[in-house]
Amino acid sequence: MGRLGEIGYNNFGSKMKIIKYNDSYNIDVYFEEYNWIFYNARYGNFKRGKIRCPYEPTFVNKGYIGEGKFNTVDNKEAFEVWRKMIRRCYDNKEKIKHSTYEKAIVCDEWLNFQNFAEWYEENYYKVENEKMDLDKDILYKRNKIYSPKTCIFVPHRINTLFIKKDKNRGIYPIGVSWDKDKNKFSSRCSNGKKYKFLGYYNTPQEAFNVYKTYKEIYIKQVADEYKLYIPKKLYDAMYKWEVDMND
Repeated sequence: MGRLGEIGYNNFGSKMKIIKYNDSYNIDVYFEEYNWIFYNARYGNFKRGKIRCPYEPTFVNKGYIGEGKFNTVDNKEAFEVWRKMIRRCYDNKEKIKHSTYEKAIVCDEWLNFQNFAEWYEENYYKVENEKMDLDKDILYKRNKIYSPKTCIFVPHRINTLFIKKDKNRGIYPIGVSWDKDKNKFSSRCSNGKKYKFLGYYNTPQEAFNVYKTYKEIYIKQVADEYKLYIPKKLYDAMYKWEVDMND
């Protein structure tokens, strides 16, 4: 019984305390930081630090698996989406690679994989032959928070319509560049596969206005193509979308 109250640390670094000791094959271990008990553990695993708590933020020191019916094997598709979301927001290497995620965060509810997986199960859908993306800022423009309210799954083609490329942006508005040979401002817009040239103009504002008109019409056209396959709130958001210079 001398092992009762023994303190140890698991391989993640969490403090553990033996609060019940029946024998070396049956102990209860308390994780004070998470107010959670691991029942019926083995003392050998305790000593080797192999006892884990599901509330430890083992994913980029933020995300945790939690307790519930969802796991990383049977729900691997949801887990991969969740894992990548956590990394985009909290892995410094990912932030350097993708500057648009610089200030992005995950809501507290979704740091728990159980909550995200439940939402995923209720909201994921497929469009034939399309990769599906988790999007946070089509329903709410410039939103930086991944949450049940702000996120929606979108076909990749639709998502590319709204992806910002700040690293490629010059000093002019989106869709506008200076053509030194023509001594004018050119306007062009991507349709996802290639760029459509929209003409030369005397001022950046003129060139942007043409881009804005074309892009908003094109987004509506794509929305109509997908109307039967996407959620109504996504369709409505695309129809209401207004392009501005900082997009």
